[in-house]
Amino acid sequence: MLDKVDQDILFMKRALALAARAAGRTSPNPMVGAVVVRGGRIVGEGYHQKAGTPHAEVHAMRRAGDKARGATLYVTLEPCSHYGRTPPCCEAVIDAGIKRVVAAMVDPNPQVAGRGLAALAEAGIAVEAGLMEDAARDLNEVFIKHITTGRPFVVMKSAVSLDGKTATSSGHSFWVTGEAAREKVHRMRDRYDAVMVGIGTVLVDDPRLTTRLPDGEAGRDAIRVVVDSRLRLPPESKVINPDSTAPLLVATTERSPRERRDELTGLGAEVLVLPEDDGRVAIGALMDALGQRGITSVLLEGGAALNASALEAGVVDKLVVFVAPKLVGGANAPGMIAGAGRERMDQAWDLRRMSLTRVGEDYMFTGYL
Repeated sequence: MLDKVDQDILFMKRALALAARAAGRTSPNPMVGAVVVRGGRIVGEGYHQKAGTPHAEVHAMRRAGDKARGATLYVTLEPCSHYGRTPPCCEAVIDAGIKRVVAAMVDPNPQVAGRGLAALAEAGIAVEAGLMEDAARDLNEVFIKHITTGRPFVVMKSAVSLDGKTATSSGHSFWVTGEAAREKVHRMRDRYDAVMVGIGTVLVDDPRLTTRLPDGEAGRDAIRVVVDSRLRLPPESKVINPDSTAPLLVATTERSPRERRDELTGLGAEVLVLPEDDGRVAIGALMDALGQRGITSVLLEGGAALNASALEAGVVDKLVVFVAPKLVGGANAPGMIAGAGRERMDQAWDLRRMSLTRVGEDYMFTGYL
């Protein structure tokens, strides 16, 4: 028979697994899972499915019904204590007669930040926080970044050959990686709020930037963002005319022609005129603007120039690089990062928490800046 600590871990793992079911569907809210346990058995469980709908605790307690009285609630994030689109979960927990609450982490939202657990404790409920906190923080890395900084969580994604090339010297890039890696990228687009490229990528590859999943599986198109300082975006570009209702944002500067702004607006794009940095869109200002629009995450699929700008601006949180087991060569073949780069090795961008996964015939490196 499991002891109390092992039981707590077991049920929290279940709550985390439930929360993960809503990946990419709760923005700007966090992913949350909840499990109600009485007598060592799960009597109710649930997860937050979409912003504006009931929270995980409410789903779990509704399923538990009268069995929630005197039970333990395991939840991946501190129950909320404020009115948003839905009432405070703390009130529902108290009314249900829950005896003990185990939360994986305190809510980093300044509107909550411990107030939920304090309210439960004042009502006589035993509260604990911190069980499997690292796993809970990894699950909600997007929410944590956005709620604490106002900026979106940025994932820089690239596909390269083993010798670091994103294309041949002639510019040919279809395809660097295999089908499995490309499917993985589309699943990433389905999960993040926005996908971003630079005008160079549009002019060379003419991408749709939509989500295409196999076997007719339903996917969600992310908001498309094109960084185009001089508004060279052709009106016939696929990113303007795809079979998609996802918004298109074009980030530019005051130097862009007014008539081109009007033309793109007429084609359905939203043009964001932002401050510039050395003649280009200031990436930090762009992230501020996206965060203010409620965009909590960005998948950066840019070329070498935009990748360099994002790194120099310090906005990249996570790196995902698909490496194909092939050699391209060519002194002029592009790599994944351009710009001036670093002059010394001790000035290089360091990565931490690196992991390696096999994806079909390719390899996926993941790390954090």
